Amino acid sequence: MAMGLVGGRRRGRRGRGGSRAPMSEINVTPLVDVMLVLLIIFMVTAPLLKAAVPIELPESRAKAMSEEAQQLTITIRRDGVIYLEDAPLSPGELADRLAAVPAGADGRPPLVTLRADRAIDYGTVMGVMGELNRAGFTSISLVTDVSGGSGA
Repeated sequence: MAMGLVGGRRRGRRGRGGSRAPMSEINVTPLVDVMLVLLIIFMVTAPLLKAAVPIELPESRAKAMSEEAQQLTITIRRDGVIYLEDAPLSPGELADRLAAVPAGADGRPPLVTLRADRAIDYGTVMGVMGELNRAGFTSISLVTDVSGGSGA
């Protein structure tokens, strides 16, 4: 005998008039997929945004340093313009801007990374390093490109 066939149609999830009931759940899988793709895009592009002033760095075979949370970047372009982070400085303004940089939570000045174009005069780089030293910044890292060859 067939059970359950007697008595007409089963109503199930259908409401009145045979229409479906509205779905009350949201499928979050596409949302999670989009968010993961955006996270990957930001993770890849964030390091590229760090160096906003385009310069041609000299090459070196030194190991890469780890980035610190509190770090100050000074860039010297080929034409001699000095940048503090992304802001260009007028001649003689570096000392005043360095004096305004606050000390870290431990009372020490932040680590300074100095980026200079390979074609810039050595005296210009030394002048900037002298201003940094005079302002109390004694921890200075010189930024270079990693060379692919074995070098001489």
